[in-house]
Amino acid sequence: MSDGAAPTAPGAEPARAPVVEGHEEALYTPANRPILIVGAMAAMLMQVLDTTIANVALPHMQATLSATTDTITWVLTSYVLATAIALPAAGWMVDKLGIRTVFVGSVVGFTLASVLCGSAQTLPQMVFFRVVQGVAGAFLAPLAQTTLLDVSSAKERPRMMILFSQGVLIGPILGPLLGGYITESYSWRWVFFINVPIGAITALVLFAMLPKQKGRARSFDKRGWLVLAVGLGAFQLMLDRGPSQDWFDSAEIVAYAVMSASAAWMAIVHLVTKQDSIFPRDLFRDANLVLCAAMTFVLGIMLMSVMALLPGLLQSLQGYTAVDTGWLMTPRGFGMLISMTLAGKLIQSLDPRISVGAGLAITGYSMWMMKSWALVMPASDIFIAGLVQGCGFALMFMPLQILAFATLPGKFRTDATSLLNLVRNIGQSIGLAVCTVLLSRNIQINHAEIGSRVTHSSLPVDPAQLDRFGNMGEAAMRTLDGMVTQQAAMIAYLNDFYLMAWVSWAAIPLLLFARPPKRGKAQTAPADIPH
Repeated sequence: MSDGAAPTAPGAEPARAPVVEGHEEALYTPANRPILIVGAMAAMLMQVLDTTIANVALPHMQATLSATTDTITWVLTSYVLATAIALPAAGWMVDKLGIRTVFVGSVVGFTLASVLCGSAQTLPQMVFFRVVQGVAGAFLAPLAQTTLLDVSSAKERPRMMILFSQGVLIGPILGPLLGGYITESYSWRWVFFINVPIGAITALVLFAMLPKQKGRARSFDKRGWLVLAVGLGAFQLMLDRGPSQDWFDSAEIVAYAVMSASAAWMAIVHLVTKQDSIFPRDLFRDANLVLCAAMTFVLGIMLMSVMALLPGLLQSLQGYTAVDTGWLMTPRGFGMLISMTLAGKLIQSLDPRISVGAGLAITGYSMWMMKSWALVMPASDIFIAGLVQGCGFALMFMPLQILAFATLPGKFRTDATSLLNLVRNIGQSIGLAVCTVLLSRNIQINHAEIGSRVTHSSLPVDPAQLDRFGNMGEAAMRTLDGMVTQQAAMIAYLNDFYLMAWVSWAAIPLLLFARPPKRGKAQTAPADIPH
């Protein structure tokens, strides 16, 4: 597709190329394709950055918003969960309103929500604004991918896949580093305010370059979407509120559990019995797609849980500043970029099952490396583990998409894309909540076990006799308790890494049931949202 196509007036319907079976051309020709691609990628990058950029700032938000270690993670889980709930409506909204209206509206809504997040004064306000931001941001990545595919021919789409995937990976590279620098130099609030100029310019570019389209009638499975939203919301509340409410000893937690289980059962029945449900029944007859959805869920768990756990460990236990924490988390992104570039070159000849399996094995090994960390350790250990982990993540990312669409009929590609994005977001939300719950619980257990071993035989003095020294004795007891808490927290973090290693390895046998793509079909794997 040449970039020198005849220009069209901003907002006008651009020239459309014919679509011929077996030789699909670009769906439309924008006035300036490079500018449109940059605008679409910038919109997607805002959403990706906001998934990781806030992680480094969490300890600072906790102090400002008077939140606890358990509740501050709602800033992350609310955003991810809101994105997951909104995602299934993407195709319907684009058909109903047109891609320009939905894309530009999402960018504007995301930008305004970012301003509100940066202005939040309490934790409930922050969580609510993050929900709004998550709903608006849910459509940015799928619509950016759609735009890249629509302006390219079938022959150009492999390059667009690589470009989009590498753009997604900029988030893990820039997010922690940019978040740490902004937090240290200015305030955590500017982590959100930085979206304003990017969002404003991006909205103008998309409004000028995207085609203006008339909507068409399309039914939306409101009942299926509502049941899914209730189930996901209740399950997330159960995970978030469980630690503070003593789990199933609380009527509130029992109510959430009953709601989530009931909604899950209703959703399954609905999907099985209703032909035109939110996800077609025939979609789940494709074994590759189902297996890849399971592995995408695992990928979501590992990616978000590690990105959320590391800032707390590096800042609270090992004493790194927010900027240093950002630098120590960037190797993960560089590993992803290097591995993705290599996978892009081998994508036409390498069986994607081998790449995905290698990625799972490498990711599990990186977690195994992390389970050997200590309170005092060289930064090189953190650097190497992050680099290895990034390579493992990237080896799964693009080949997993190819494998998912290898045997899927073309008419289901849009629904499959929404399903995979939904599953990944659910995995991120659940993984974050579970790891946080286990971390908090294991800190208490480990503190009790370590404290029980601190006796007069293991110390120069009897701790029970420190009361005789007044304030000095009390200070010594506080110092001792702080040391025990540090050790207990470190062990809890290592337990989470150990669990993630086995979760990664446990997914490898699923690849035995996957069928490889036929030669020549790899380039048609990505799907676009129809409009």
